[in-house]
Amino acid sequence: MNQFMQIAIEEALTGIQQKDGGPFGAVVVLDGKVIGRGHNRVLSKHDPTCHGEMEAIRDACKHLGSHDLSACTLYTTAEPCPMCLGAIMWANIQKVYYGCNVKDTDAIGFRDDRFYAHLNGTASVLSLEELERQACLRVFDTYKKDESNQRY
Repeated sequence: MNQFMQIAIEEALTGIQQKDGGPFGAVVVLDGKVIGRGHNRVLSKHDPTCHGEMEAIRDACKHLGSHDLSACTLYTTAEPCPMCLGAIMWANIQKVYYGCNVKDTDAIGFRDDRFYAHLNGTASVLSLEELERQACLRVFDTYKKDESNQRY
């Protein structure tokens, strides 16, 4: 078994034993070393963003002192949900290995299909409406004018 996937599995099992959340564990690897690890903590932190991948990314960023994980690889026990995919992309991670797929996740009661349906336009699960665009554009302009801001 791949050593990094084994660590991700151990993270998931820790989360299950501690009743932190679902069976999802992840690790971020750089140059053959684990620099970030996490498991689902949605229940224990009362925070829907505390998926295993998100926790591992946060841990890796803290460890490196950077938001850029472009040289890293992520190992996770399940195919990342849309939120986690977004975080993976924002962190510039280029390679992800996952264990279980979306159908496996659905089979144990997780509803990722709902999010994919919304994203591909086959269902609407929330209402999005533009409001006060001009006022918000002024905030953007303030940011853009300050050259000390890092662009991401």
